[in-house]
Amino acid sequence: MEIKGKTAVVTGGASGLGKATVKHLASLGAKVAVFDVSREAGERFVEELNAENVLFCQVDITDSSNVVQAIETVVNSFGSIHQVVNCAGIGVAEKVLSKKGVMPLEHFSRIINVNLIGSFNVVRLAAEKMAKNEPDADGERGVIINTSSIAAFEGQIGQAAYSASKGGIVGMTLPLAREFASLGIRVLAIAPGIFLTPMLQGLSDQVKKSLGASIPFPSRLGKPYEYAMLVEHIIQNAFLNGTTIRLDGAIRLAPQ
Repeated sequence: MEIKGKTAVVTGGASGLGKATVKHLASLGAKVAVFDVSREAGERFVEELNAENVLFCQVDITDSSNVVQAIETVVNSFGSIHQVVNCAGIGVAEKVLSKKGVMPLEHFSRIINVNLIGSFNVVRLAAEKMAKNEPDADGERGVIINTSSIAAFEGQIGQAAYSASKGGIVGMTLPLAREFASLGIRVLAIAPGIFLTPMLQGLSDQVKKSLGASIPFPSRLGKPYEYAMLVEHIIQNAFLNGTTIRLDGAIRLAPQ
């Protein structure tokens, strides 16, 4: 699928992987809608970009009516939706059994609700709009990219909830791709390794260096721009579909 002139929705688009993706797609000529729960961060980011092809919508991806309203705003502003990149998510490490006691069920539910159910909420509502697009020469109407994690495959101690949520992203990729195939909509997932995102920015340089050294090659933390470059390739390569792509420098996580 072409990028220039098409419309992309990026959730979690005001920080980290999402922010890099917004910048990259906008630079390639896409019309980009930034969905983020933080109004302050989103408005500041869009103001910094100062681009007519980028708009911000404050969105809680777990709120169905909120997402419906935001998607209508995008369609009214840009005419359609061709691409979705789900980067919104949370990651809190917590043992099931610790000195503090048993993990509260609501902690597990919250991570599943944001990372998995929230992503699916955006997928289902955006796909409805994509299905109405005019197909291109390959019969393609849309591309959906969800963000999983290498924790889906090698979850560490304290990541039961996070790994479950990201494993769910992997698990729904093929069924969605198969269901949407007749509509000309591709569905994929990216499983990033250890990236330099806001969740890691607060760590000391020594800790970040140590984390980078654990990656076989290149022995450094991933750059959000590298995620955005993979998004670009996925969108443009029509034969990629129904799979999860690891982006991790060949690291395999240890138990802790």
